[in-house]
Parts: sequence; structure tokens; C-alpha cells
Amino acid sequence: MIIESKRIGCLDGLRGLAALWVLVGHSLQLTGWHLPILSSPDLGVDLFIMLSGFLMVFHYQLRETANPWEKPSTWFGFWLKRFFRIAPLYYVMLCIALLLGPQLYESRMVIDTFLEHGPQLPERYLDGSLRNLFIHASFLFGLHPAYAFRTPLPDWSLGLEMQFYAVFPLAMLLLRRTRWLPGAAVVALAAFLIAKAIQAAHVDFPMPSFLPLKMHVFLCGMLIANGLFVSPLQTIMNGLLAVMLVMIPIGGDMTSTKVAIRLLLVIGFFALVHYHLLPGLVGRLGDRVSSLMGSRLCHWLGELSFGVYLIHLILLQPIAAFVIRHFGAGISTPARFAIVVAALLPSAYALAYLGFTRIEGPGQKLGRKVLEKIRRRRLEPA
Repeated sequence: MIIESKRIGCLDGLRGLAALWVLVGHSLQLTGWHLPILSSPDLGVDLFIMLSGFLMVFHYQLRETANPWEKPSTWFGFWLKRFFRIAPLYYVMLCIALLLGPQLYESRMVIDTFLEHGPQLPERYLDGSLRNLFIHASFLFGLHPAYAFRTPLPDWSLGLEMQFYAVFPLAMLLLRRTRWLPGAAVVALAAFLIAKAIQAAHVDFPMPSFLPLKMHVFLCGMLIANGLFVSPLQTIMNGLLAVMLVMIPIGGDMTSTKVAIRLLLVIGFFALVHYHLLPGLVGRLGDRVSSLMGSRLCHWLGELSFGVYLIHLILLQPIAAFVIRHFGAGISTPARFAIVVAALLPSAYALAYLGFTRIEGPGQKLGRKVLEKIRRRRLEPA
């Protein structure tokens, strides 16, 4: 397929949907109301992971001629851009979360006591040590089971993301040399064996923050993106392999329902990107839905998705605790959920917008300036 645009419209809507899914899922969990599928925010994170794998390959392929990945300078530029994409807002939210840890822990105790949940580990909220701050600021926490889930933020996935960025250039060089299908299968098998090895060694990650536990999900997005640059037959083969990879039984809760939803996520993602390969009405429907998910509203939901993901838990826990203290069992569970979400949604998106315009955007601009300055210095004569 010939790429006519550097933008895939449905990605905005999918990013916005993933963030909203995580927000609603956590709200359901912390108000005691269970709704199938929506009550599983980890599935929303899996969608984020697929989107990340897709975007990295998509931009890699578009820039391959101008920025060949055989050059170490391309690797460095890639890592620097990704750092400035994630780090500025994360560092701000990390400091806020560690400072508010005791208050958030108190709110969480109110919630867990009311819902009769097991208590949270205190260190997740109360460890404001320099060691904890350093290991999170360095993004190494995902490699250490004791630190992978040790802040009030849902940041375990950011450590995972940074590990993926670290190995991505190597993975792409491997896939180019071995061909995509066998190469992706080898990478997934290697990740599976490493995951089983650490399990056999009784190394237990509280969240799947170690890359081998989720590499197969990244590969699903990577395969779907590669389909934009190969023949229709190869695209379909990529999709079939993605369907098989997403069923690998590692990296989280693998109940039959969640496996089925993960399958549907891969199939739906494939259909929205490659609707031109689908027959008749199905293809036209995919085209229509993909266009809607690229609307201006969805664009902004996508832009704010990272901020909403980072911010929502810091707001959600005090709001849920406040509602529980004031209403207790005097209102129904759906009403409790509705009140919490009605307060959470506007505040989370307003703060995410503020973070996007005041921190994320300027941070990315700073990253481009730093990279350009480094490039100019390299071009200067000795």
C-alpha cells in the first residue's frame, strides 16, 4: 500500500478511547460497581501498548530514507525525542504524587475499608525517599519488582514503554534482516522464554512492567503498522500473526473473557487501519468509523490521553473517598460511580489540557531544540 498521508486518523480516537477506558475502569473499581470489560483498565493499557508499537514502526518506515537506522545518531535522536515526549509531564506528576502520598494513602484506606478490599502496600504511597525518586526519574523502576509499582501513579507502564524504546532500533534491524513474520515470531518466543525463566526463578512483578511480559503486545501493533508498507497478502499474514501473538499467556490476567477482548482489540485495530482490504459493507463501515475517529474532537482526546492517564488516579482517590465519607451506603453503587465520574472527568481533562499546553508541548519543543543544537555541533568544523 502507498502511504498518502503521515497521519492515520483512527489513532487519535483509539488513544482517547484507551485513556477513557483506564479512567472509567479505575472509577468502577474504586466505587465498587462492576461492569464487564469496562472494569478491566488493564485492557485499555494493552490498547495503548499496541498503539505505541504501531506508531514507532509507522514513523520509522516514513523516515527510514532520511534517517537510516544503521547510524547511531539516528538511534540517539529517536531516544532523545521519546524522552522529551514522556519525561516533562511525568516528572511534574511524579513529584506531586510523592508529595501527596500520605493524603492519597488515607483516601485509599477509606475506599478499601468501605469496599472490603485488601489494604494497599503502604510503600506505594509513603515512600518519598530519594532512592525511590531517583529510580523512577531514571525510568529503571520497571526492571525492579520492588519498585515497579511504588508510586500513587499508574506509571508502571511508562517504565515498560521506555524499555521498549531502548530495544526498538535493535528489534527493527533484526526484523529487516530476518523478514517480518519469522523475525516477529522469534522475538515473541524469546520474550516468552525470558518471562517463563523469571517466573521459574520466583521473580514476581506486581504489574507487567518488565518488557518480555508485554513484548508480544507491542509486536501486534508493529505488525499492523508494517502492513501499510507491504503487499496485501503480507498485510493479512501480519494480521494473522498478531492475532496469534496476543493470545500468548503472559503479561497479566489471561481469563477467557480478557483473551477474547484482546483478540477483538487486535482485529478491530487491524480493520480500522486496513479497511481497504475488507470486502463490501465491512470495508465501507471501517472507512467510516476510521474517519470519525480522526475528527477534531477525537484528535484532542488523543492529544490529552497521556495527561489523563497520568493525572486521573491522583484526582480519583480523593473524590471517591469524599463521596464514600459523605454518602456511605446511603446511595446505590451506580449512583456513587456516576457522582465520582461526573466530578472526575472535567477536572482530569482540564488538568490534562493544562499539562499538554504548558508542559508537554514546550517539553517536546525543547527536545527538538536540543537535538538540533547537537546536530549543528556535529556539523561544525573542528
